[in-house]
Amino acid sequence: MEKLRSIRKQRGYTQEYMSKIIATDVSNYSRKENDEVRIYDDEWEKLAKALDVPVEEIKEERKTAVVHNNHDNTTFNDNAGSYFNHFHSIPDSIVENLQSYIKVLQEQVETLKEENRKLKSKR
Repeated sequence: MEKLRSIRKQRGYTQEYMSKIIATDVSNYSRKENDEVRIYDDEWEKLAKALDVPVEEIKEERKTAVVHNNHDNTTFNDNAGSYFNHFHSIPDSIVENLQSYIKVLQEQVETLKEENRKLKSKR
């Protein structure tokens, strides 16, 4: 997100200041600015307003990650083998949804562990 970083620096704003604009922590903002985490449309609008520029002046599309499944398909016939050699793209929204779900599950696991400890201590 070179446009965003450049204009932020021109204005003399820190990543910490920008993180407060979109209500996130500095490390998450840094990941957004480094194109490691998606910047949502409402965040683009808040950032543009803070920088006093149109959204179009700072918004850049994310690069889509591509996974190539390259398997040795010697045991399959030619038609079956070609199936495994396609490029697959996982949309960012699905990855982010799964990451959020994993976080929820991790929190539930910790809650259950604590509950389990309490029950064991009552014995």
